[in-house]
Amino acid sequence: MSKTDPKAPDTNRPQARVAKGFRDIEAAELRQLETMIATIRGVYERYGFEPLETPVFEYTDALGKFLPDQDRPNAGVFSLQDEDEQWMSLRYDLTAPLARYVAANFDRLPKPYRRYATGSVYRNEKPGPGRYRQFTQFDADTVGTDNIAADAEMCMLAADTLEALGIKRGDYVVKVNNRKILDGVMDTAGVSGPDDIQRRLTVLRAIDKFDRLGEDGVRLLLGPGRKDESGDFTKGAGLGDQQTELVLRYVMTQSYLPLQDITSDTTEQNRIGNRAVELQSIAGDKTGGVFKQNNALTLEYLESQFGNNPLAAQGIEELRAINKLIAASGFEEDRVLIDPSVVRGLEYYTGPVFEAELTFTVNDEHGHPVRFGSVGGGGRYDDLVARFTGQKVPATGFSIGVSRLAAALALLNKDQAKPTLGPVVVLVMDKGELPRYQALAQTLRQAGIRAEMYLGTAGMKPQMKYADKRGAAVVVIQGSNEREKGELVLKDLIEGEKAAAAIKDNKEWKAARPAQITIPETDLVAEVRKILALYE
Repeated sequence: MSKTDPKAPDTNRPQARVAKGFRDIEAAELRQLETMIATIRGVYERYGFEPLETPVFEYTDALGKFLPDQDRPNAGVFSLQDEDEQWMSLRYDLTAPLARYVAANFDRLPKPYRRYATGSVYRNEKPGPGRYRQFTQFDADTVGTDNIAADAEMCMLAADTLEALGIKRGDYVVKVNNRKILDGVMDTAGVSGPDDIQRRLTVLRAIDKFDRLGEDGVRLLLGPGRKDESGDFTKGAGLGDQQTELVLRYVMTQSYLPLQDITSDTTEQNRIGNRAVELQSIAGDKTGGVFKQNNALTLEYLESQFGNNPLAAQGIEELRAINKLIAASGFEEDRVLIDPSVVRGLEYYTGPVFEAELTFTVNDEHGHPVRFGSVGGGGRYDDLVARFTGQKVPATGFSIGVSRLAAALALLNKDQAKPTLGPVVVLVMDKGELPRYQALAQTLRQAGIRAEMYLGTAGMKPQMKYADKRGAAVVVIQGSNEREKGELVLKDLIEGEKAAAAIKDNKEWKAARPAQITIPETDLVAEVRKILALYE
């Protein structure tokens, strides 16, 4: 085919494609996200946090290098140079920009400073199913106090937020741990020297994958390394057998604990793994008792095994204080659970760490079971602001992964979900009467009803198809006959579709005139509201 052939493809045209690891988000999901964000904002406001918005770009040195994905270009961030040849990066979370903001405005801010923020964050990580390079977070942080009550409050905030979003108690758990205990364990294991910094980070990232890889996978990552299903090899921390066993004994603390019977106060030794929150054991099946993890027993075990290390002992005492504070406010183990397997992947955490996990399983659109696991997390980061000021400024925070949580809620509520109604569409039956049709649409808008006049140039049938695609529940029709009588025809498209499915022939269709009414023009708003109320 000749290059001058008009049918030849134009190779200079760009391809209509989405960048790898990114996606377009359409109306229904955007509305769901907006509703979620409004609910989360309401809870955060009730806890006394104030809003703050920071830019999506920060100077790269201000963000710091705290991501676990250090092996990828730009250490996991997207970066570019400005006109002054200074490196800027898209923010990878909302916490590092907060630290920069606090450092720049420290003298005029109230202490502690309590802020919330929401927005997109960007990570130059390997994309995968459900894992994107742009996603939305919603954070709350308290900066300027080392009071452990601030950490306890984050656990309570997380639990209250999930319940406000409609997740029932028992379908989620907020797990809490303390980095100081793990640091003490690694000290005991001999992984504490200045040359062990990278190895400690590798240990941290290995433990953070416990939920996904289990004991065997983490054991490999703590030791020689692990090859995944695709054949990719991840280098391990190179710990010896005794070091590995010590770390795993800490991570799997709950596997060694007796479970408390909620109904009879008896205990049963069960190796159940750290993911259990509340479950029926073999003994429970026999007795009718339901067993659950016990925070007090977890603390006792940690103290008996690791309390000889001063740093670990300090972390255990902080967890004990958190447990006392949340229990006083009615937050039991079915809502907030001490779990030593939680470490969080970001490097900057220095004390208590939190993770909000969904415990229910739902089926996706293909009928496959899906468990979403973690949908949020955070912790104490006492050294982040000090990068700018040289002065320690304690801080703690919690972040919800809005995008991931929205996907979970969509599956959880798919059977109860109502279709999102599009605008009422005013059809144009006579192009010479456009002002009249526009006035009808405006009457509906002024009454608080979403409405539009059809702005295309097609006839009646394409206009109806357009209204269907827009998700309209109602169309407004006024031809010359109706106009002369001061009347309108309202067509209920949802009910009409149901009726049409039961009608067998054209004669029956004309006789039934399904879901179509003729009304006085003065009753437009009232009658449209009646129809919309059926579907809201």
